[in-house]
Amino acid sequence: MKLRVINPNTTQAMTDTIAQAARRVAGPGTEIVASQPASGPVSIESHFDEAVAAVGVAEEVLAGEREGTDAYVIACFGDPGLWSARELTRAPVIGIAEAAFHMAALIATRFSVVTTLGRTCVIAEHLLAQYGFEHQCRRVRAAEIPVLDLEHDPDAALRKIIEESLRAKAEDGVGAIVLGCGGMADLTEEISRAVGLPVVEGVTAAVKLAESLVHLGLHTSKHGDLDFPRPKAFAGRFSHFSA
Repeated sequence: MKLRVINPNTTQAMTDTIAQAARRVAGPGTEIVASQPASGPVSIESHFDEAVAAVGVAEEVLAGEREGTDAYVIACFGDPGLWSARELTRAPVIGIAEAAFHMAALIATRFSVVTTLGRTCVIAEHLLAQYGFEHQCRRVRAAEIPVLDLEHDPDAALRKIIEESLRAKAEDGVGAIVLGCGGMADLTEEISRAVGLPVVEGVTAAVKLAESLVHLGLHTSKHGDLDFPRPKAFAGRFSHFSA
């Protein structure tokens, strides 16, 4: 099985972190291909960042289609470009926020999300409502760390995430914590030990869900809105999408 894990930002160090986490949990026979767009934001911390990154995600899926990819993971907690990516392939496409919410709901009746910056909380809240998990999630909390601090100042970032997770445990009445950033993919075990709760992060959750769908022979439905986009001409910088 070839599983393409797409980091929607353009920071190679974060792609490497995500790839290591994915390979750690991948089953025998699963090849993890980690990639990132050639162009786009170095981190994704706003609606605008997500809009730009979604184009890069589409390009990475099209590249994966040429390579015979069996499933895709979009490794950003905003799940940028998820629905358009599903239009481009029959293979399963899993967003890490959607995967993490599903996994957390299977092990706890209530969970809280600990993410990076406060301004991104509303993005997670929108996804919780869209995916139907708003009643299971008690709160979306921000550790108030820029995404790239996970690479540039990892010790301080980890400390802030643990502190916010401990507040969630004490104040929110939850049984699990969801980590709200793909760059936190290598922190699960350490945070869980410090907080004393199950900690779910989306990269590893999405890898296992993608493997399960492939093993079950399930693919993205092409009946209705997720059918392949109608062929049409694209102008200017997007002319390469014309086919």
